[in-house]
Amino acid sequence: MNVFVLNCGSSSLKYQLINMKNEKVIAQGLVEKIGEEISFLKHTSNCDEIVIEENIKDHNQAIELVLEVLQSREHGVIENMDEINVVGHRVVHAGEKFSGSVLITKAVIDALRENIKLAPLHNPANIIGIEVSKKLMPKTPDVGVFDTAFHQSMPAESFLYALPYEWYQENGVRRYGFHGTSHKYVSERGAEILNKEYYDLKIITCHLGNGASVAAIDHGKVIDTSMGLTPLEGLVMGTRPGDLDPGIIPYIMKERNMTIEEVDQAFNKASGVLGISGLSNDFRELTEAAEKGNKRAELAIDIFCRRVKKYIGAYIALMDGVDLLIFTAGIGENAVDVRAKILSNLENLGIIINQDKNKSRGKEIKISSDSSAVDVYIIPTNEELVIAREAKKIIENNIKNLIIDILNENN
Repeated sequence: MNVFVLNCGSSSLKYQLINMKNEKVIAQGLVEKIGEEISFLKHTSNCDEIVIEENIKDHNQAIELVLEVLQSREHGVIENMDEINVVGHRVVHAGEKFSGSVLITKAVIDALRENIKLAPLHNPANIIGIEVSKKLMPKTPDVGVFDTAFHQSMPAESFLYALPYEWYQENGVRRYGFHGTSHKYVSERGAEILNKEYYDLKIITCHLGNGASVAAIDHGKVIDTSMGLTPLEGLVMGTRPGDLDPGIIPYIMKERNMTIEEVDQAFNKASGVLGISGLSNDFRELTEAAEKGNKRAELAIDIFCRRVKKYIGAYIALMDGVDLLIFTAGIGENAVDVRAKILSNLENLGIIINQDKNKSRGKEIKISSDSSAVDVYIIPTNEELVIAREAKKIIENNIKNLIIDILNENN
């Protein structure tokens, strides 16, 4: 079975074609700057790499171009569209509608439209990807894999805010959590590395990138996660503030004569380590600046690390201990000094780091010392593989259910 994994952003599109017999990536690529004057398709297959520069006006044209390349004589990896058995779509927000991946129908698309208000930057692009896929590949089934689904095991005491209960009942105001496919992959992979049962472990996963979140996974179930109704809550991030006093909103609107739209824009695009440093949301640039004596860059890094450490400590308390702590995503996998700062002075919680091993970047490795009571690992995330596995599982289950229905009818 070949799964075409599609991840549509507002002006970009990431894709992978994965052979599920061996879970090998046959081809992958990225379309950037969709709708701008000059767009780019960066495509890799086997040892072949190409960059196509073209005016790509919309996602329909972007997906058409990707499918052309996948079938092309020069760079193609499939003979025709029949070799794509299912399309797996990353969808950011499913609200409370879905607690797992689903075969996409019109009813599912309608439900995703209802959740646009909860993810206005992401869900519209995700829906466009689904609609274009159905148009260009009408005979190929589509499966939706949701960022929020993995966190649906959280208990009410975790996902509810201390707000009027009607806001939850009537408006869906609650903690949903995000980065679910990443947290799922690295936590399951961690259990596999330790050769232990997933449902026997207490795991904390730290997805640290421009967007960042932490999850507490207790015996296979998420019991808490740092992101909330939106991806603004929780950790300090590249351009987002994370946890803050809600009283700041009316105060700053009055003080700076700002509209709610301007505040929302500032929270999403101008806060986080960018807002603190006034320099960048890129930790490579911040680290370089801090080493040269830039105090605000140093402060931004310190605030980020402090917040991550607070969440790790809180989740250890919630689970009454932790067996496995995992770092993933761009910062988590590569920022050596950031990891070291987060993990400093945690010996009283059983976390002791091997500083030499912690110098590793971007590879799967244990970075805790032999004397550490807690295993600490870097595990590069693979969200596309999770989406492909989920898509395969949904299709196989639907085939089984169809066969059962036919047998029942015949009996």
